[in-house]
Amino acid sequence: MKFLAISLLVVAMASSVLAQQSASPYRVSAGASSASEGFNLPVDKIGKDDLLGIAVYDSPELTRTVRVGSDGEIRLPMLHRPIQAAGLNPADLEASITKALTEENVMVAPVVTVSVVESRSRPISVSGAVKNPVTLQAIGTVTLLDAISRAGGLSENAGAEILVSKQSSTASDKPVTLIQRIPVSGLMGGVDTTLNLRLEGGEDIRVPEAGRVFVLGRVKKPGTFFITDGSESSVMKALALSGGLDSFPSHSAYIYRVEGGSGGRNEIPIELKKIMDRKAPDVALLANDILYVPDATGTRASMKVLESSIGIGAVLGSALIYMH
Repeated sequence: MKFLAISLLVVAMASSVLAQQSASPYRVSAGASSASEGFNLPVDKIGKDDLLGIAVYDSPELTRTVRVGSDGEIRLPMLHRPIQAAGLNPADLEASITKALTEENVMVAPVVTVSVVESRSRPISVSGAVKNPVTLQAIGTVTLLDAISRAGGLSENAGAEILVSKQSSTASDKPVTLIQRIPVSGLMGGVDTTLNLRLEGGEDIRVPEAGRVFVLGRVKKPGTFFITDGSESSVMKALALSGGLDSFPSHSAYIYRVEGGSGGRNEIPIELKKIMDRKAPDVALLANDILYVPDATGTRASMKVLESSIGIGAVLGSALIYMH
């Protein structure tokens, strides 16, 4: 009879604990994170700065939310020693708290549950040519496409690659940065599913802008043009993007290109008419090149004015300063 009574008592306590867990306010709520709605994180390791919900059955003074410190530890009332939390699963931390409460004679047979209320230890940063740069947490399963979607998707001037970098350590514990280059066309097209990386936190996702060229002078639509398909730009492509030549253009044009570390631009003359008549090969343009088409007289604008026009997006006109 005594054994039967003890068994019934254990069953009753277990049922009460299960009921408490199902109604516990420390489970992840909809307001904690949009990526973690509706579930706890039993398989993810706890990290520094995470907010934990700790429930001790029949002990309201120990039931509380606790933030993991920068040292990876948590501190509970009535316990003299802190408890290591970072690097543990919630179930492992439950065992550590149970052991501490027992060893310090706070409770005889504590029943402890731990849940992650808010995760801050696995940030993923998305920046660059996206619509809404964002920092999110790697809660549950988060892929590269998920992260890009949370950032509002790629902007119109996104380049052909996505750079995913993450800190790692060598055998000698020396920190290194590992960078993966993900082609946008392959990722978005779903041709190669391995490109949709699973993110674990700590990743820095940067979407560089596409290479751009500046077309100024006697063209119909002077301005800045992005080459978003990853292909090489050229004089003929740049002229097509700018609507073609305007009235009274020169037979020659000039490419101004930054080369070396001086920051100045070299002038590269090209035979524009021959290129357009297919009597000379098209000329490749590099990122940040200026293609300038002067008027028929050959009078050209100064570099200062050209670069100023790029900066303010103005069309060259009567305010040009000419050099002969």
